[in-house]
Amino acid sequence: MGLLDGKVALITGAARGIGKAVALKFASEGADVAFTDLVINDVAQQTIAELEAFGHRVKAYASNAADFTQTHEVVQQILADFGRIDILVNNAGITKDGLMLRMEESQWDAVLTVNLKSAFNFIHALTPIMAKQRGGSIINMSSVVGVAGNAGQCNYSASKAGMIGLTKSIAKEMGPRGIRANAIAPGFIESDMTAAMPAEVREAWVKTIPLRRGGTPEEVAKVALFLASDLSSYVSGQVIHCCGAMAC
Repeated sequence: MGLLDGKVALITGAARGIGKAVALKFASEGADVAFTDLVINDVAQQTIAELEAFGHRVKAYASNAADFTQTHEVVQQILADFGRIDILVNNAGITKDGLMLRMEESQWDAVLTVNLKSAFNFIHALTPIMAKQRGGSIINMSSVVGVAGNAGQCNYSASKAGMIGLTKSIAKEMGPRGIRANAIAPGFIESDMTAAMPAEVREAWVKTIPLRRGGTPEEVAKVALFLASDLSSYVSGQVIHCCGAMAC
């Protein structure tokens, strides 16, 4: 028996990276998985194939998470296809880093829209469904920089801090309907983006981490599994760091 047997999970931005790792972990524990990405390309098709190997229902949807109307439409389509939605993971996000003195308005707007408004869009579309079901788990992917800030990432930090405020507010607002909301704050996670960093930059980052290594997407996915499952049935409104003590 898996921890998520009989559950339907919706994960945004799950074609690769942390979102993909979460989808794979959920499927391995029995969940049917619906995921969205901006386009369903060859990378997304490979993710679909890997998810299908677990023997559960899988479907990918091309959708712009930052678009309010598209989000509501895709949520209704997923509900029609799967019959219910028990878990939402707001993972879609981008970076457009730069110092405040040089940051353009477009950089700020793009990051806040994709990272924060997309979470609002999906929560807005899903809470009536979860309320009718009298239960659900919402997991917002924040970041340690949403807690501590980071030079050169004012837009990204603000968006991730906003995710924390959104999480805590939804936990209080929807708790009476049996809906839990929590956030994960990953630290330095090994990914395509961090792999492209110069070696000296990566080494400098690692030296700030007490565990002396970056985390993996799979390690973040394990935290998401805990929050999605009944193991965390009395956990709501919390921010769980997955950072190797980087931000403690």
